[in-house]
Amino acid sequence: MAHEPAHDTDPTIGRLVTDASRDISTLISKEIQLAKSELKVSVKAGGIGIGLFAAAGFLAVLAVIMLSVAIAYFINWNGHGLSLHWAFLIVFGFYLLLAGLLVFVGIKKVKQVKAPEKAIGQGKQIPAALKGKA
Repeated sequence: MAHEPAHDTDPTIGRLVTDASRDISTLISKEIQLAKSELKVSVKAGGIGIGLFAAAGFLAVLAVIMLSVAIAYFINWNGHGLSLHWAFLIVFGFYLLLAGLLVFVGIKKVKQVKAPEKAIGQGKQIPAALKGKA
């Protein structure tokens, strides 16, 4: 079984490696360009989404203010209920009480936060393990 002689048109191993590395470099460059263009679209959509959430939050605050005024006028009942200044003070007191309750619950939750003791313990064992002292 005789081998065919190499022709000048056959690529050498060096040429094949050069072509392959050039193609891989081009492929990676194109993938990076694609990722950048996808990120631009995602960032734009995310920014619009955040803006819409902020607008919704602002409108919710305005709605709470209007609801508070409506509740105060409801307590006043067109002059037949409590005086208007007392009605507004009741609404104010309710919000103050609600804020105090939220602070109380928040403090209890924050006190439940603990350090990651297992991770710290394992982290302290790493130097000894690297030295070969398991």
